Amino acid sequence: MGTSPPVPEELFSVDAYRRQFDASTVDVDREHGRVALARTAFYPGGGGQPYDTGGLTWDGGQAAVVRVGRDAGRIWHWLDGELPSPGTEVLGALDWDRRHLLMRTHTALHILCGVVWADYRVAVTGGNMEPGVGRIDFELDAMSAELGRRLEKRVNEEIIRAREILVEFLARAQADADPALVRTKANLIPAHVDPLRVIDIVGLDRQADGGTHVATTAEVGWVEVLKTESKGRANKRVRLAVTDYPPAPSDDEV
Repeated sequence: MGTSPPVPEELFSVDAYRRQFDASTVDVDREHGRVALARTAFYPGGGGQPYDTGGLTWDGGQAAVVRVGRDAGRIWHWLDGELPSPGTEVLGALDWDRRHLLMRTHTALHILCGVVWADYRVAVTGGNMEPGVGRIDFELDAMSAELGRRLEKRVNEEIIRAREILVEFLARAQADADPALVRTKANLIPAHVDPLRVIDIVGLDRQADGGTHVATTAEVGWVEVLKTESKGRANKRVRLAVTDYPPAPSDDEV
């Protein structure tokens, strides 16, 4: 049985498609050029996904949001420009093109993770992403260009299936009873995080994750495996890129 999000003021955790939001400033740190808001749709970064950027506007002022991050239990927004006063009502707007591409990229990495788990049952040893590109390291004994091509084919098959992607929150005790929910080699999720946020690519992959994702696998577009690498014993890396369409066939394929 699911439960409610632990911090409903973190709008990104329940609605990844929220592009704008209104909020009041609850703290202003002029020394570091940052503000904390009563609620926010800006993702603060984490789990390999970068923070969001965008802007804030208010009566008589505006500023670009150039960085977002957690500090001392709050989400702070670093601004390029003037800072609003405490209690000011602001309108936040995400750089949507950047955020949506990160959502597609993050989802592509989850699809890859799901495919590798289904086929090989191995843990993730690391991962990172930027808009449109990302990588995951797996606890595999061997890696090859042929395996990369096979994984690319499998990932794109799952994209074509247009699998629904759901967000749910599970009580920590319930989540801990399912070891498949945490795919990293070491469980880095602190014990105090309860409930646990879970991303479910229906019929393929279900795992704990705090980032933002698209609503179906079809929205990812297309995935190209750029490179496969060995980063040491039982640590193999897959780098991928997200594109809008499949590549045109080469002359040899026509």
